[in-house]
Amino acid sequence: MGHGRRGAGGAQVQPGVLLGTDTRGLRATARGRDVARPSIGRDRQCDGRERDVAVRVLVTGATGFTGGWLARHLANAGDTVRALVRHVSQDRVGRLLDAGAEVAIGDLGDARSLEVACHQIEVVYHIAAMYRMAGQGAAAYRDVNVEGTRRLLEAAQTAGVRRIVHCSTGGVHGHVERPPATEDAPLAPGDIYQETKLEGERVARAWGEAGRLEVVVARPIGIYGPGDTRFLKLFRGIARRRLPMLGNGGVFYHLTYVADLVEGFRLCGTVPAAVGRTYLLAGPRYTTLRELVALIASELGVDPPRLALPVWPVWLAGALCELVCVPLRIEPPLYRRRVEFYTKSRAFDASRARRELGFNPNVDLEDGIHRTTVWYREQGML
Repeated sequence: MGHGRRGAGGAQVQPGVLLGTDTRGLRATARGRDVARPSIGRDRQCDGRERDVAVRVLVTGATGFTGGWLARHLANAGDTVRALVRHVSQDRVGRLLDAGAEVAIGDLGDARSLEVACHQIEVVYHIAAMYRMAGQGAAAYRDVNVEGTRRLLEAAQTAGVRRIVHCSTGGVHGHVERPPATEDAPLAPGDIYQETKLEGERVARAWGEAGRLEVVVARPIGIYGPGDTRFLKLFRGIARRRLPMLGNGGVFYHLTYVADLVEGFRLCGTVPAAVGRTYLLAGPRYTTLRELVALIASELGVDPPRLALPVWPVWLAGALCELVCVPLRIEPPLYRRRVEFYTKSRAFDASRARRELGFNPNVDLEDGIHRTTVWYREQGML
């Protein structure tokens, strides 16, 4: 964490350094100096009116799928965006710089770099997290998703940040026994990622309840769209006719198109009534897994899978793979969680976000699947 990074031009760049918006050179700037002044943007309130506002925001995890979309969306909305990134390279950072974002080199494990990144920031969107990585133990997840959140909160408070939007996950609810689930549904995280995301959410909420910062918790649901590779295996399996259906496909699944999601995040960061609240950010509707697979198959121009296998033998095979592979830090060919994709319902009620934030996801499932398929094909992934 304390080692320098090499910029696009080969110069050594230390954590805690701000980079300006000049895409020709990734010029380094010292804390508080030579940083672009806030420009007056157009910010749409939840009642639809626009007002002039100068908002300086920080997005963590900005080189990732969701964080990158959010940083560009906020910049397009008129915010002055700073992106916290761990590595400097033209291919990862170029799109952020092209959107007019500043770049701060830092790490959730490096408190000093977080202090620099939060300097003169009004709203922090905390998207960065350790997602499911083979070979990583519970301590690694906890250091990023819990203690990293705590370090960011401390840095934000020290810097005088007004609000933090903490990205959790709808996965903290686990299997939804009585769909659709609201924000008050039982919490039943199913793995270390979800467990530590829930812990991080609780840390952030406690910070807000103590009056240290304005805190809003967002629980996104089933994020997909251009740039995502998490659902690529599903699309490929259907395209290549190698995806068996486990069980009857009757469980519910809920997807949220990424462009709708990032607008939901923006509303969490701007609507006054959001302070202290938790919001599920979900797409317009949920569907059965069988219908979802059929929609993807139709878009791909293939027949949906006809082979249906019993669930439990495959689940036991996944458990055995994890038992053997995880201690050796080998990616298991089959996870129990992948099997649970076919057995656990995930359907949610986002009416609180619609009512209190004005959240209005408008990319329907068919259109979103079409856009995602087009992107996969353009990238040569299908």
